[in-house]
Amino acid sequence: MSKNTFKSIGAVLAGFFAVVVLSIATDILLEQTGIFPARSKSNPTLTTTWVLALALLYRTIYTILGGYITALLAPTNPGKHVHILGIIGTVAGILGVIAGWNLSAHWYPIALAVLAYPSVWIGGKLRLKK
Repeated sequence: MSKNTFKSIGAVLAGFFAVVVLSIATDILLEQTGIFPARSKSNPTLTTTWVLALALLYRTIYTILGGYITALLAPTNPGKHVHILGIIGTVAGILGVIAGWNLSAHWYPIALAVLAYPSVWIGGKLRLKK
């Protein structure tokens, strides 16, 4: 594999992991500060609408940031890299719908899956405007 191939993979992974790490860190912070209710083994579901709406908001912002990071780090053709990240995010979102069907209100994982690609695309476009 060429050096650019590794940079391309790294650009996509950096965008993906930025979204994942920021989302999980924010979830933990909001739970530990008492803003979000703590989930436990006896109550793993999360169905409070305002909690899910807030989580959807910050996860969408982080997904936009992930697209921006991928476009920033892409060695060539940032649009292609953003497209790949959008596909990966959408597939991950669909898997999240399947895995999380009984863990939260149904609209939440569906919204995450539907917003994945457009959010990444917006982030990529923001970077390409510079």
